[in-house]
Amino acid sequence: MKKALITGVTGQDGSYLAELLLSKGYEVHGIIRRASTVNTPRLQDIFQDIHESNLRFRMHYGDLSDASVIRKILYQVAPDEIYNLGAQSHVRVSFDIPEYTANITGLGVLRVLEAIKDYQESTGKKVKFYQASSSEMFGSALSPQNEDTAFLPRSPYGIAKVFGFHTARNFRDAYGIFVVNGILFNHESPRRGETFVTRKITRGVARILVGLDKKIYLGNLDAKRDWGYAPEYMEAAWLMMQQPKPEDYVIGTGESHSVAEFAEAAFKCAGINNWKDYIELDSRYLRPSEIENLVADFSKAKKQLGWEPKTKFASLVKIMVEHDLKEYKIKK
Repeated sequence: MKKALITGVTGQDGSYLAELLLSKGYEVHGIIRRASTVNTPRLQDIFQDIHESNLRFRMHYGDLSDASVIRKILYQVAPDEIYNLGAQSHVRVSFDIPEYTANITGLGVLRVLEAIKDYQESTGKKVKFYQASSSEMFGSALSPQNEDTAFLPRSPYGIAKVFGFHTARNFRDAYGIFVVNGILFNHESPRRGETFVTRKITRGVARILVGLDKKIYLGNLDAKRDWGYAPEYMEAAWLMMQQPKPEDYVIGTGESHSVAEFAEAAFKCAGINNWKDYIELDSRYLRPSEIENLVADFSKAKKQLGWEPKTKFASLVKIMVEHDLKEYKIKK
């Protein structure tokens, strides 16, 4: 039975990846930050009490800022694969807390890879490493973007991700560690955090319908992104780790849509056509430096991994809206 260790297991991607790996027969371990409130709702379908027999999903307290704990967990678990999904991942917030973002999103990668290097040298056991890279690294580069596109990040988050990307490649080249970078473009789902723009919109639609809110306050409506479905992207991440040779891959849909288009589609899913009446600009949500357009060229992943997106833009919006309508007990 293969063992996998996931940082960021309580997040959108971590929860979907844990489910996927369990379905493939893995024993899955996740690193979770200590909190005074319950922070595992995305894992409720796979949660196992530590007293259960045949325990295949376990969680360990740790943090990407703490190298000693990362090292301790690595030796305890002895994983075959490590998926580094943990990060301060909110791009707008990264402008407010740039040092913290650099520490977790950037240096966190270095801490995990240093632990892997030492572990391999002392035990002789090989460990595969997946680094969750981001389309935000491309920044203002011309679209479409692929594995050869230069990085021109426009946020502390993007800069930290570029550091993590090159750190991962350096450990692959310098120490022969099996390291892959999955350069994932925006990927969404009903498990997306409520402060991210897509979920903010779909949840806002439901709250407006039940009379809890009157408006959805947004930033740049013209920003265009390549939006896909998160569970499919985790399948791509797993496929990268199964290849005979470690390489880097761009994952996306090849389509670009604006925030305004997402809002319009979400309201129409709920039967509301005058969507502009419910949207208001709030300058607090504008980024100091913006990325205008991101579009993935995923041809390498299609050719080498046999991967391509199944859920396109309209279907993704529908999935998210219907989930939030159900959450607020609204019948379509």
